[in-house]
Amino acid sequence: MKRSRFSMPDAATFGNAAVLVALAAAFAWLALVQREVIVWTDPGARRLVGAALCVAIYAGLCWRGARRRARREAQAALANAPAGANPILVAFASQTGFAEQLAVRTAQSLRAAGAAVRLESLAALNAEDLAGVERALFVVSTYGEGDPPDLASAFARRSMSRDVPLPNLHYGLLALGDRDYVHFCGFGHALDRWLRHQGARPLFDLVEVDNGDAGALRHWQHQVGVLSGATDEADWAAPRYASWRLAERRLLNAGSRGGPCFHVALVPPDSADLQWDAGDVAEIGPRNAPADVDALLAAIGVAGSTLVEGETLRARLMRSRLPETAPTARDWRERVSALEPLAHREYSIASLPADGALHLVVRQWRRPDGRLGIGAGWLTEHVPVGGVVDVRLRKNTNFHAPPDARPMILVGNGTGLAGLRALIKARVAAGRRRNWLLFGEREAAVDFLYGDELRAWHAQGDLERLDLAFSRDQAERVYVQHKLAQAGDALRAWVDDGAAIYVCGSLEGMAPGVHAVLVDTLGAERVEQLVAQGRYRRDVY
Repeated sequence: MKRSRFSMPDAATFGNAAVLVALAAAFAWLALVQREVIVWTDPGARRLVGAALCVAIYAGLCWRGARRRARREAQAALANAPAGANPILVAFASQTGFAEQLAVRTAQSLRAAGAAVRLESLAALNAEDLAGVERALFVVSTYGEGDPPDLASAFARRSMSRDVPLPNLHYGLLALGDRDYVHFCGFGHALDRWLRHQGARPLFDLVEVDNGDAGALRHWQHQVGVLSGATDEADWAAPRYASWRLAERRLLNAGSRGGPCFHVALVPPDSADLQWDAGDVAEIGPRNAPADVDALLAAIGVAGSTLVEGETLRARLMRSRLPETAPTARDWRERVSALEPLAHREYSIASLPADGALHLVVRQWRRPDGRLGIGAGWLTEHVPVGGVVDVRLRKNTNFHAPPDARPMILVGNGTGLAGLRALIKARVAAGRRRNWLLFGEREAAVDFLYGDELRAWHAQGDLERLDLAFSRDQAERVYVQHKLAQAGDALRAWVDDGAAIYVCGSLEGMAPGVHAVLVDTLGAERVEQLVAQGRYRRDVY
């Protein structure tokens, strides 16, 4: 899979361009001097030198002005937090300016969604400042061989060298690095370990960015959108999709009191594109409901076949965020051209390439007005079987299966079974049978997703242990965290044998519940060790 670069035009980018212009002018002048082309008594030569100096001065002024303007705009947009709101802290540690750019972009996204935001450099904070924060997002780079950026060195030295309890802090962390260095994202991992040790709880697992990888940055944007409740913001760096075909769609939980849940199978145009690892993610480019687009076309009064910048108006509207008010017959071209594309949706891959198709588990959900959500509606209802779906595969190395035969404990609920299913398939294919699955849903009779397959693996010994929690099958609610707590002795024994723990599913309820059981059963220090050793991994949403 070819990796694309993240690009965000801003004051820094403009400044780089201005500097290049100035340097080009200066080098041109020097070249003329070296070749003795310039004669100081020649009026034309003097004009050339003057022009070069003017270009250099103008470029420098533009750069400084753009930088100041960008900072003023960011501060103005982020400083006006709603009165009485506990703002989300966005803290950055930057060496070259890239982490600061991403932090500003993160804060702007949160603010646009209506969240109160406080943007700070880590250099301006200490551990005590974090004690009064409930939610924080950290964007940090690594300098050299695992060191903090220069401006964050004081925080690392003064704050991260001591214990300051942070039990009320929930945080997310974006770590920038380069895999060519031995200690990849070293400072980000050190900050994550310190925060966990202080009792802070992660909102989601640390997001690693290798040399500006656009896929990882889209994942960060997705997590920020989930946090703010605004997942429809246009992608900061749009995926380069491939056209896959919907080969199968099957309802998995007929009669469920929960949302309908579908098995979706997608195939690429070339079987050689079936390349991913268990734990990876599919980014889907969704489309609007055809009925919504038809209604807008009728309001505009223009045929959907009308061409707009090389594509039909209908095609443009299908893949764009629809306007809240319909364009008029007079301004529709201008307004349609300005529409932002729909943001991608992320789904855990539930199959292996050997299955011959990309499997997803997609649950329908409805908006307050009763309409289906855009991504789920597209995959589960609107795109016909045989129709085309935009797909991009994203590596998710933090959730890949262990490379050895160590025991594996898999915990998940609902559609979180998708990622766990792929991991189990990979383990079975490798002949590694020491697997323990804890899975939860509503009712066993209708919500046991892939139940026949799981029972077969258990009967064959590929799942050494299978614990199920169907919350609505008894008067008292029973969830996977309860099953895990009841199996405390087995949990300790498996971990003592070197087991790795993988958790996939809902961020609310399940994931923190499972984490609390692990801490209660194994102890906080042991859980920290599992995280540091890569033996406790989560893919929660």
